[in-house]
Amino acid sequence: MQPTLQHLASLDEDQFLAVYETLSSQGFGPLDGEVAKALKFRPQAIRKLPLAQRAKKGRQLLLAARNAELAYELLGTYLFATKRELVTDFLDATGVEHEDGVVEETHSNLPDAEKIPAAIAELDKKYEPSLVTLYLCISAQTWPEIESFERLWRERSGLTAA
Repeated sequence: MQPTLQHLASLDEDQFLAVYETLSSQGFGPLDGEVAKALKFRPQAIRKLPLAQRAKKGRQLLLAARNAELAYELLGTYLFATKRELVTDFLDATGVEHEDGVVEETHSNLPDAEKIPAAIAELDKKYEPSLVTLYLCISAQTWPEIESFERLWRERSGLTAA
């Protein structure tokens, strides 16, 4: 299972609801379109359901579809919305070229593997460790060729390979 899907599956309902609420806009959650379709609701009518119920159903649909790309987008957007500076601090510390945290080319623009441990140690001092762990998860999927990301994420999250 891709890291972001496994990380998403490991979140409890309240943690996922926090992600869902953060990414909601004008009363709509980020997966409400899929939820409406699954429940055979009109898109506007979905707002009649409590956000927590929509979040729970959205997470179920995402995990059932095993949509790692959507999980990656959801978690990455959440991290950007809440702690973009964590991302930029890491990218700066490891020599990755970016524009305000956005990396255009990930295949040739890799973090310096030797700088990762020190960068993570600095992030842990400055940010909530669970957010640093989330970034490691996202990085494991962004740069699968750098083995240390997935290893560090799994160690910190307590998750094993699935």
